[in-house]
Amino acid sequence: MPPVSYTLADFDYDLPEALIAHHPAEQRSASRLLDARSAQLQDRIFRDLPGLLQAGDLLVFNDTQVVKARIFGEKASGGKLEILIERVLDEQHVAVHLRVSKKPLPGSTMHFAGGLQQGGFDAVMQGRYPDADGPLFLFKIQAPEGQTPWSLMERFGHLPLPPYIERHQQENDLDAEEDAERYQTVFAREPGAVAAPTAALHFDQMTLDALQANGIERANITLHVGAGTFQPVKTEDLSQHRMHSEYYHIPDSTLAAIAACKARGGRVVAVGTTSVRTLESWAKTGKTQGDTQIFITPGFAFQVVDVLITNFHLPKSTLMMLVSAFAGYEHIRHVYQHAIAQQYRFFSYGDSMLLSRVAPATAV
Repeated sequence: MPPVSYTLADFDYDLPEALIAHHPAEQRSASRLLDARSAQLQDRIFRDLPGLLQAGDLLVFNDTQVVKARIFGEKASGGKLEILIERVLDEQHVAVHLRVSKKPLPGSTMHFAGGLQQGGFDAVMQGRYPDADGPLFLFKIQAPEGQTPWSLMERFGHLPLPPYIERHQQENDLDAEEDAERYQTVFAREPGAVAAPTAALHFDQMTLDALQANGIERANITLHVGAGTFQPVKTEDLSQHRMHSEYYHIPDSTLAAIAACKARGGRVVAVGTTSVRTLESWAKTGKTQGDTQIFITPGFAFQVVDVLITNFHLPKSTLMMLVSAFAGYEHIRHVYQHAIAQQYRFFSYGDSMLLSRVAPATAV
């Protein structure tokens, strides 16, 4: 059989706007779960998950915590701007996404919460990051003594929501109590993400307790989800796409848990695509921490993950390519057609599906 060549258009689909979830389900585990591990699709509720896995399986969660990285400010001229702090580099330097009508020149000072002289803080734009053509901007923070980027975000920042959630997008209409609780996993503990690992949002303590009672084990990785997860792929030729970079870390205890799971014949169940990218980055490079730009498309040879729990992803996104690589391109097309017909809820606050890994189809 000749190799299959995919282009960006192959990962597009038509989604009725009414199926985009703008609010979470009333209860985390009351969301829907599409069991798509075979061609016989089964409509479930997420709290059914413990009965769908097996004793000896290992769930791998991303324990990253979403931070209040969205901060509004103004240029010296008075023009409004907005930053999204993607990375804290040290006590003074941050790498940010910048929204402004006209990009400021290197050396320009910007003011936040009134600026340093009025109890806020200032920031000097020093250029692009991580290089001259980088997608982010490097800012040097000027703040009162004892204040760090982390404390400034906690004091002046707002929780960033995905761009397709149309509510709470203006400065005077932010920080809904609903989002403060629900756009965060119940086990988040490592601050640094600007987007939630959304597949894990469905887990509540009741579900975690039921999984443990059924002999299903848990382990954690950390991948700080960046805003690049929402950026569209802009080239039809996938080989020309520049993947965004995200920091990850895998503790030794998780490596030991994976080895024990494989040895007993259990399955490694990744909770979300961030867990997949982390585990497969480690398998590919041997590095337990660092930055990953892994781009998973059909034809990728998975080495660690056997089962995937994930939400329904944006058309033409790298995550559509990842799930197509994992479960098979044609199968994913079938799954999405079913989900749309059955009116599943899509994207970050939407429903989820359970997928099994298939042998990779040859792709170019």
